Amino acid sequence: MAVVRGVLGMRQVGHGGTLDPLASGLLPVLVGTATKFEPRMREATKVYDAVVRFGRETATDDREGESVREADVPPLDGSTIERGLATLRGVIEQTPPRYSALKIAGRPAYARARAGETFAMQARRVQVDRLEVIETKGNDVRVLVVCSSGTYVRAIARDLGRSIGSAAHLAALRRLAVGALEAAGAVTPDVLRAGGREGAVALLRIADERLLRIHDRYLAAPAVTIVAQGESV
Repeated sequence: MAVVRGVLGMRQVGHGGTLDPLASGLLPVLVGTATKFEPRMREATKVYDAVVRFGRETATDDREGESVREADVPPLDGSTIERGLATLRGVIEQTPPRYSALKIAGRPAYARARAGETFAMQARRVQVDRLEVIETKGNDVRVLVVCSSGTYVRAIARDLGRSIGSAAHLAALRRLAVGALEAAGAVTPDVLRAGGREGAVALLRIADERLLRIHDRYLAAPAVTIVAQGESV
């Protein structure tokens, strides 16, 4: 965000949804009067390329957390994984990770978790429009996720492990799209700096309802054509 402020010389800068520290990919940035559109942008459907690693559940539900449970990994064949994925599609009740920014009695859950407090996370209703295997390698299953705002892919990984009688956590995550905005059309901070203010201005788009609709291919095209097999997350 500081890079955008510096390049454009603008103080009004917002974003359309944070990324977990281990994640890469698209972060929508809104500037000037477009920051008023931030709440709508955060509500847009999101698309992820994620790697679920079986055998271990962690405190944070991702690879950065300490192990809290280990379990044997059954053969990760198509029918076994599909049985687990089927329970996580559609409108579901999802319990967010304890290490999240959601507030519990006014304090972020992650702050309470780090302090060793005992508390319960309340399940929330989210929508998973698509959850499909891209490839399987050893104990890793790579999936395409198309979901509503408020969905935690870390929680999907955790719950997928439990649903097949094992344990799992999120090993890698890349955000491919937020609404109509896609990672393929994004630029890195270094490229933004190199292009200067003129280059940054040329990248700006009008913030309106057209930005909220994901491309149809994310729901219809085979997952392996959206994300190439063997490509790193």
